[in-house]
Amino acid sequence: MSMRNHLALIFLLSLFCSSSFAQQEQPLTRILFILDASNSMNGVWENKPKIDVATRLLSTALDSLKDIENLELALRVYGHEKYYQKGQDCDDTKLLVPFGPNNAIRMKTELRKLKPKGTTPIAATLEKSANDFPKCPRSECRNIIILITDGIEECNGDPCAVSLALQKRNIILKPFVIGVGLNVEFREAFECVGTYFDATNQKKFKSALDIVISQALNNTTAQVNLLDFAGNPTETNVNMTFYDQRTGAILHNFVHTINNRGNPDTLALEPVHTYRVVAHTIPTREEDSIVITAGKHTIIGIPTPQGDLTLKMQGVNPENNDLSVIVREAGKMQTLNIQLFSETQKYIIGKYDLEILTMPRTYIEDVDISQSHTTTIEIPQPGIATFSKLGYGYGSVYVVKNNQLQLVATLDLMKERETLTLQPGEYVAVFRPKQARESIFTVEKRFKVTSGASAAVKFN
Repeated sequence: MSMRNHLALIFLLSLFCSSSFAQQEQPLTRILFILDASNSMNGVWENKPKIDVATRLLSTALDSLKDIENLELALRVYGHEKYYQKGQDCDDTKLLVPFGPNNAIRMKTELRKLKPKGTTPIAATLEKSANDFPKCPRSECRNIIILITDGIEECNGDPCAVSLALQKRNIILKPFVIGVGLNVEFREAFECVGTYFDATNQKKFKSALDIVISQALNNTTAQVNLLDFAGNPTETNVNMTFYDQRTGAILHNFVHTINNRGNPDTLALEPVHTYRVVAHTIPTREEDSIVITAGKHTIIGIPTPQGDLTLKMQGVNPENNDLSVIVREAGKMQTLNIQLFSETQKYIIGKYDLEILTMPRTYIEDVDISQSHTTTIEIPQPGIATFSKLGYGYGSVYVVKNNQLQLVATLDLMKERETLTLQPGEYVAVFRPKQARESIFTVEKRFKVTSGASAAVKFN
């Protein structure tokens, strides 16, 4: 292959990768319109039947959507097949137009055919809508429901519970609900279903529909400022989890970044959620009840001042040391982290207690971590003690602390020779042969361990 062709191939591959990356960044938006065609939609609303107003304004909105890329639409209707007077049919709900590109004209055709007849099975409609969305990874699709209704549930269902379950299962985002000519007291019945808009007249209905569609099509920008001790947004490279505060669902994970302009990176977030954001520092820090206003850049500040902790052992290269330390907040028993000596780890500023997994354990209290500073803890190199037992038997090793014996290790019953790595100090080892049936045959050995040296302990 010539150099020119080789460069051309690289160029085409880069275009392909860039295009693929762009598509990944722009998930497919799928909007399911659910329209109430129950008998009550025959009611007059500003001199015209509600159904006429709703279908006309929805058709106009569909005209504005037909040329938008990366968008698919669908239409589900309830209450349109069986007359209410002939008996309440709570299964009267149907997907008239499935999801697909460029189907706005087909949806408008179906809207013109609608004749309100039946009841209002909102919960059943929402439940069946779960199957209207073809399977798609959450990161690649945004599934949105826009419910247009003039009445509340009439079939003893629980629309709030169904909506919440669909959101928890990550099938849909929080729905939008437009109440057509509803009284104010109905707001409470729908606010738990989704983001509710009152449309007390035709002008407000059009305005609400425009707002809802705009929010459905567009994410809103936000940034998270991870604040240091001085309140400056200098902390970064921390994973952040965004939860839906209402449902508890995990919505996003982002590893915080400061961009090439020195500012926290901009994120695209759905304005339909109220968020709880957890910064996975050690220990974690979080902010809840975060509301993202549509069309407005929101700054979320989380105090996360951090410093570094590193551990060393005298005479041992940290990269060759697999020793671990348990890290706890000072005075608390809960384990925050297990850190290797080969690592340098960030912690929220404050005091910590360390339990280093040496033999015996090394405890260091009130270790201070300060802003942007590396705290280094160094412990002495251990020594080696080799135990010769002259047969199988029962033995144990103790360290002498304040004239008290503290158990360090139990020797292996089935080994005649055994080696332990011990921290410098004064020790006592005791042993009794397995065959000896009297305690008088217990052997006690006192020995000392020094850094980097070996000690031989013989039970004879």
